[in-house]
Amino acid sequence: MIFIASLSFAAWVYLALFHGLFWRSKPVLEMCKPIGKAKVAVVVPARDEAASIERCLRSLLTQNYAGELAIILVDDNSTDGTAQLASALAASLDNGAQLAIINGKPLEPGWSGKLWAVDQGLAHPLAAAADYVLLTDADIEHAPDHVSTLVAKAEADGLDLVSEMVRLNCATFAERALIPAFVFFFQMLYPFAWTADPRKRTAGAAGGTMLVARAALSRIDGVRCIRHQLIDDCALAKEIKSSGGRIWIGHSEHAVSLRVYPSWREVWNMIARTAYVQLNHSPLLLAGSVLGMGLLYVAPPVLALKGASHLLLSQDSAGAPSLTTFFVGKGGGEEGITALAGFSAWLLMAALFQPTLRRYRVSPLWGLVLPAIGLFYLCATVASAFRHYAGRGGGWKNRVYPEQRGPDQRGA
Repeated sequence: MIFIASLSFAAWVYLALFHGLFWRSKPVLEMCKPIGKAKVAVVVPARDEAASIERCLRSLLTQNYAGELAIILVDDNSTDGTAQLASALAASLDNGAQLAIINGKPLEPGWSGKLWAVDQGLAHPLAAAADYVLLTDADIEHAPDHVSTLVAKAEADGLDLVSEMVRLNCATFAERALIPAFVFFFQMLYPFAWTADPRKRTAGAAGGTMLVARAALSRIDGVRCIRHQLIDDCALAKEIKSSGGRIWIGHSEHAVSLRVYPSWREVWNMIARTAYVQLNHSPLLLAGSVLGMGLLYVAPPVLALKGASHLLLSQDSAGAPSLTTFFVGKGGGEEGITALAGFSAWLLMAALFQPTLRRYRVSPLWGLVLPAIGLFYLCATVASAFRHYAGRGGGWKNRVYPEQRGPDQRGA
C-alpha cells in the first residue's frame, strides 16, 4: 500500500511540474483587431438545433469584422425546423444576405454526420474562396469581435489553426459538479502549451471554435482524411500539425456554449458517447485507463482514509498526537506513511484543480471531490466500451457510429 500511495503522489508531482503546466487554465485569447482584411467563411453544421440556432447565427451575422465575412449553414437533415428558423432570421436582418443555407445530402457511408456536413460547407464557393474558415457548432454564441480576434491571432503568429475551448454552461448542479472537471481532464490530455509547441507531437483542438487557414485545409484534402472520426476536432488538429502546420489552443472569454446539461445522465451520455473512441476502441488502452485513473483519483483518498482510520484506532489514551507523530511517529510506521502520501496526493490534485474551478466560478471545495468526479468519468468510460460492443457506440442525434476501419483510415 505504501508503494501505491507513494506512486500516486509522485504521479501528481510529475503532472504539476512536468506536464505542460496544463492546470494553469491558460492562455486566454484577448480581444484584438486583425492586420488585414482576410476573407472569412464560417461553416456551421446543424442537425436539430432549433433551440440554439437563432442565437448562434445572430451572433455571427452581427460580427464587427472589417473584411469579407460569409456564414454557411449546413442543415444536416434536421426534423425540427432548424433551416426554417435560420431563413426567417436572415430575412429579418439587413445583412441577412451574408447567410447561405445548404440543405444537406443524406449521410454517405464511412462519414460521421458532422464531418459530412462540414465537407459540404467547405465545398461551397464562399468557403472555397476564403482565406480562413471558421468551423463552429450551432450551439455556440460569439461575442461581436470574436472573428476579428481569431483572425488577428492567426495573422500575428502565422498559425494554420486557432482553436478555443469556449466557456461551457455551468449553471445546474450537475454542470457545476462535472463540467469544470471535463475541462481539467481535456487540458491534461492535450496540454495547451504542448499543442502550440511545434517540437511536440501533441495536437489538440476544441470543436466549438476552430479558425483554419484555407491553405492548410487544401494541404490535407479538407476533412476527407478524418471523415470517420467522432473526435473530429483533435483529429483535424493532428492532421494539420503533422503536415507541418502551426496550431494554437486556448480558453475563450468571447464564445459561450448554449448547450445545457440539466442532469448527471446528460453528462454521462456525453462522456460515454466518445470516451472509448478516444481509446481507439482498444481493450488494452481501456485497462490502462482504468489502472491509471484508479491510481490517480481513487487510490489517494482510499489509502489516506484507510491509513488515518487505522492510526486513530491504534492511538492510546495518552492524548492527541501531533500531526508528524500521528503519521510517522510512534505507532505510525507504514500505515502512517501511506496515509501521509495519500493525503498529499489528494491535496495536490485539489490544488491543481483550483484554476479551472475559478474560471468556472464554482466553489473551491469541489477540488476535494475530484476523486469522486474522476471515478464518475472512469465509470462512464467503461460504459462507453460496453456501448461500443453492444452496437450502440457513438450515438448522437439519432445516429449510431460503430467502429469503421478502412485502408485509408487513421486513428485520432
